[in-house]
Amino acid sequence: MRAGMDAINHALNGIGRLPERFGEAEAAVDLLLRISGRVVVTGLGKSGLVGAKLAATLSSTGTSALFVHAADALHGDAGAVCTGDAVIAISNSGETAEVCRFVEVVKERGVAVVAMTGCAGSSTLCRLADVRLDVGVDQEADPYDLVPSASTAATAVMGDALAIALMVARGFGPSDFHRHHPAGALGRRLVTGSRSVDA
Repeated sequence: MRAGMDAINHALNGIGRLPERFGEAEAAVDLLLRISGRVVVTGLGKSGLVGAKLAATLSSTGTSALFVHAADALHGDAGAVCTGDAVIAISNSGETAEVCRFVEVVKERGVAVVAMTGCAGSSTLCRLADVRLDVGVDQEADPYDLVPSASTAATAVMGDALAIALMVARGFGPSDFHRHHPAGALGRRLVTGSRSVDA
């Protein structure tokens, strides 16, 4: 039980440092509001899973987005990225080879890149990016500082903050959200005002 409580505290500590870094996110919001195309989110492994969730949140809150797995990008899926798009690239180390190579490919097309990384500005990905979001943590949640956990929690929270900031900046409200999310308990709540969570 102690290990579980320690894991929660490590995650909270990592998330707790994000507000002081949100100034960097303002630059990312400005960049993403200026593009004419879509936001393409990429990552690999656990960072890729967080990225897929971020792309889904962006799409449901008024920012057209999709997720492209960094490894698949190097086998043809980089073709999904067009001039006018922007890429959010996620890598805790900032050195994930597939992510960095994908970013090099899109930079050659003039595509703007936002990096979400824990490397504090010194990595390959940070050098390639137009805007860098620091989601670094002092330690992962496990006793050996190995398992992506506190870092993925911080990345997910920063991603949500970015999506919500864009949502508000676009004036995207409940009726807009309902057009993207008509089903399930949330869809019913938006129609009836009820907070029932059955089904």
